[in-house]
Amino acid sequence: MKLSRKLGVHLGMATLMFVGACTNQNPTSTTASDMSGNQQKSISILHTNDMHGTYMPFLTTRDNATAQTGDAGRDTLITFDKAAKIGGFAYLASAVKKVRKEKGAENVLLVDGGDTFSDDQLGNLTKGEAMIRFMNAVNYDLMALGNHDFDYGFPRTRELEEMATFPFRAANITDDNTQQPIFGEPYIITEKNGVKVAILALGYRNTPKTGNPDNVKGLSFKVGQDVAKTYVPELRKKADIVVVLSHEGTAVDYKMAREVEGIDLIIGAHSHDILEPRKKIGQTFVVQAMSDGAVLGETELIIKDQKLTDVKTHHHWLWNNQLQPDAEIQALIDQQRTPHLAQLQELVVESEAVIGRQYKSESPFDKLVGNLLLKEFKGDVAIMPGVGYGISFKPGPVTSEEVYKLLPHPSKIVTLTMTGKQLKSTLEQAAKNLKPENKLEAVGGLIQTAGIRYQIDLTKPIGERVSNVQIKSQPVKDAQNYKVVTHNGLLTGLHNFNEIGKGQNIIKTGKPLTDFIIQKLKEMKTVAMPDNMGEVAIKR
Repeated sequence: MKLSRKLGVHLGMATLMFVGACTNQNPTSTTASDMSGNQQKSISILHTNDMHGTYMPFLTTRDNATAQTGDAGRDTLITFDKAAKIGGFAYLASAVKKVRKEKGAENVLLVDGGDTFSDDQLGNLTKGEAMIRFMNAVNYDLMALGNHDFDYGFPRTRELEEMATFPFRAANITDDNTQQPIFGEPYIITEKNGVKVAILALGYRNTPKTGNPDNVKGLSFKVGQDVAKTYVPELRKKADIVVVLSHEGTAVDYKMAREVEGIDLIIGAHSHDILEPRKKIGQTFVVQAMSDGAVLGETELIIKDQKLTDVKTHHHWLWNNQLQPDAEIQALIDQQRTPHLAQLQELVVESEAVIGRQYKSESPFDKLVGNLLLKEFKGDVAIMPGVGYGISFKPGPVTSEEVYKLLPHPSKIVTLTMTGKQLKSTLEQAAKNLKPENKLEAVGGLIQTAGIRYQIDLTKPIGERVSNVQIKSQPVKDAQNYKVVTHNGLLTGLHNFNEIGKGQNIIKTGKPLTDFIIQKLKEMKTVAMPDNMGEVAIKR
């Protein structure tokens, strides 16, 4: 496998060879002796993260197969070098069963890093229940709460936690009524292969800034590493190995590894990274397994004298032609889909190209949405938030559930007016989000726009990064009013874009954005790459 933080992670035949090499055909001993006679043990922690409700296989592409693959704005570029089916919960289940058989189920843990059960049409129709049923059937041990795990509101998250046969936890998310972490003790301690392993769960510190704040009313969110400093010393007394299951993102996980003493391993999420091989910072190892159920991470703990001495990472890429789907899980998936099949498989449009979402650079799908909004509502500028989930349209028929993978939330279309000064301030905030002074302040990706051209220079000081702002080939004037088309989520200060909610002449149309886009795509019959890509230029 070729690996490079800046040049990219290339996933293809080399990956297949790597997976084959890492997956033994016969059961492996999890206890051995080294040359000096000291007993060496191993425990495997299987991990997924950021599934975003993706339970069906999807087709990779050579560029942006998912929202954060193929995005040149990311620190770690991930590209696939072939088009092939990958992922799906039935295939994930097969891989989990194989590892449990090889390593011994008593020596294996299975955890998820959060952003798990929404962002999908079946997820919306069942309000997350379908994904929980799948996870129950595969016997997860723990899930950390991601920011999107509150998309159906905190009361629904509570109901889903009660349905689950495994705990949802986050040490840094507290209930305002009790002042305690939600859903009980935010860690588990379990004994595997004679070794006590503690796993502390952390949620996302900026959750209220990534969705409807009403969904998390009554909850408080703290910086994960600050809370970890309290729990880790306690867990060191109770367990041999201390693991943090974190939905804080790779950059913040690295910071935590540097600054919080006593953590053996951080299993990451939120940033959709693939960390192969594992990263070691000081005495702490850091791993993560991409997103969308394409990869089953396996982190093997190597232990001597009840202490962690090393970890080995085995990323099991769930290429469908390399695995057989688990029949029991496939039957459960079919059962969950059957009542909704007509909705899920409704043909919407034919795509002539790969039209995907980018997170930290200009996004083709969001440009398409913006163009449709501008045309219908006769606006000057369309604005969409920079979000990091979704599976790309592929050439060929696009179904309703494929549109919902990119527009899952019940946002309503809004029009308003903003001054040129407010628009420039909003773009400056987008530049700050991309490169804040403090990594803890990072939230969201590049704000996505149509109808406005501008340049960002991230090498310049915050507040001075945006230039050459134009609408209809004319410089944007500070005092002039411009008609903006957006959705109601951006009126609430989502991703710190506070100027949008201060706009004038706000008209809440009541029209659901997803329904509008589906209708317009049906009318178009075919869709191609937007011809106004390149409105935004970014110097990094």
